[in-house]
Amino acid sequence: MRKKPELLIPASSLEVLKTAVIFGADAVYIGGEAFGLRAKAKNFSAGEMREGIAFAHERGVKVYVTANILAHNADLEGAEQYFRELSQIRPDALIISDPGMFTLAKKVCPEIEIHISTQANNTNYMTYLFWKEQGAKRVVSARELSLREIKEIRERIPDDLGIESFVHGAMCISYSGRCLLSNYFTGRDANRGACTHPCRWKYAVVEETRPGEYMPVYENERGTYIFNSKDLCMIEHIPELIDAGIDSLKIEGRMKTALYVATVARTYRKAIDDYYISPETYRSNMDWYLSEISKCTYRQFTTGFYFGKPDENTQIYDSNTYINEYIYLGIVEEVAAPFAPEHGEMLVRITQRNKFCKGDQIEIMKPDGRNLSVTVQAIYDGDGAEVESAPHPQQTLWLSLTQQPEVFDLLRVRKETE
Repeated sequence: MRKKPELLIPASSLEVLKTAVIFGADAVYIGGEAFGLRAKAKNFSAGEMREGIAFAHERGVKVYVTANILAHNADLEGAEQYFRELSQIRPDALIISDPGMFTLAKKVCPEIEIHISTQANNTNYMTYLFWKEQGAKRVVSARELSLREIKEIRERIPDDLGIESFVHGAMCISYSGRCLLSNYFTGRDANRGACTHPCRWKYAVVEETRPGEYMPVYENERGTYIFNSKDLCMIEHIPELIDAGIDSLKIEGRMKTALYVATVARTYRKAIDDYYISPETYRSNMDWYLSEISKCTYRQFTTGFYFGKPDENTQIYDSNTYINEYIYLGIVEEVAAPFAPEHGEMLVRITQRNKFCKGDQIEIMKPDGRNLSVTVQAIYDGDGAEVESAPHPQQTLWLSLTQQPEVFDLLRVRKETE
């Protein structure tokens, strides 16, 4: 059996980075405040980056920083200064797509590994060998590759050149993200980090001699979201990914919440580890993986290009909304007894994200795979006053629960269905 692949998880903020580390990541990829392709993500200041890298390294986890815009002339001076700052912060690798940015990074911080982004359209083994000659340590495969093609690349490149491939998350309607729709419609450049996701919009057709007459675009009479792809999910195909020679299994989602990241990281972590215990263990736990992975937001699932070209069944025509079964309440930040309540119970501190009430049944999501159902016995605000509900996001709260969680456990509640 091949060496166990790295599980690479996205993080939009310091909180989410810590969640990814605790819930099973081998490596985390993040963006700084510029030069990454997720300009709307919270992203990391230099101080947060240092804290996040220290937190990860203390637990044996690597951190990669994205600088994968397709740069224009005006970007280069600032990029050089950014790389000088990163040379002091020392992430484990930079993720880059543009040859100019690659050249700058090699010049300014040669001690940091460079990984080539999927944005560079890496679709053949000669491209991999080219980047190897330039000094890259890893190349991220284009999403348009099949497992058969990736396996052939693995056979034709040196063992010390890593292959990283997306295995879960949103799919782009354009070729490895090289899209101009956002720029055309809104003036926001997807290739410089400002995509407005127009592929998720609802479209109609207008005939030029009949302005104002909007004719729906029907796909088998199911709807008009003609560009709206299902999400990639390869949790059922871990053996095939490993057999293809992929070194790093990458999760998409640098805009996602801590709940999403914890759910996906924990599920893929267990699936990979189970497979390395035995293929039988992996197969026997498949129902658990599928149940858990459906508890994070998703748009229905597809295997993308891995088993051949997608067809009409990989699109969602009737809606552009996520399926969302659980609501994120917060992460346990502290366990203490600051108010000495009448019952003498230990309390847990969270920064609340969504509304819940005293008496609600909620769930403690633990990194080891357990989900504990508990009741909210009491809620206290930051001043120690007892309250009946928590309607205001970002409020500091202390909770009394029927079972005591640990720091970094995540609290969630099943969404009520109508």
